[in-house]
Amino acid sequence: MNKPSRFLALLRGINVGGNNIIKMTDLKDCFETMSFTDVTTYIQSGNVIFSSEENDTSALEEQIEKVLTETFNYQSRVVVISHQQLKAVVEQSPEEFGMHPDTHKYDVVFLKQPLTAENAFTQIVARKEVDFVFAQNGVIYFKRIIANLSKSYISKIIALPIYQLMTIRNWNTTHKLYELMKK
Repeated sequence: MNKPSRFLALLRGINVGGNNIIKMTDLKDCFETMSFTDVTTYIQSGNVIFSSEENDTSALEEQIEKVLTETFNYQSRVVVISHQQLKAVVEQSPEEFGMHPDTHKYDVVFLKQPLTAENAFTQIVARKEVDFVFAQNGVIYFKRIIANLSKSYISKIIALPIYQLMTIRNWNTTHKLYELMKK
């Protein structure tokens, strides 16, 4: 058996707009029934940190999606990333990313395979001098000027077919999840 490793499951589309409501206590219980250990949830948007002896993130995604769909009766989509992957996302982010929260909004788009950061990047339209988009560390980083949010083109990604393979977390949440994974 492998030594348990830490993972983060990012659930897509739960507790948003009154749809797919799942209590975090129920979600934690569900993960524990899958024999995951050290299960912790963070805020209501579907962030689950857990340990598993399985190290294949694709296999973990498949298992979690199947059980969540059966348990909570919704078509689940999950992105699972390792502690090392999240460490790279946070520690190797673009220069000055997250450094000016008073003037900029920062988000990280996590991608479900087979979508790659490079492929997603080519399909995202950014508005010059408003949106700043970076493909790096297997994710897409979004940086937008708060004063010009209404002019941003980033919200147009929801119309793209690839949007179904994305889940977005703001920089503060991403950073907090990384801190929680280190415990």
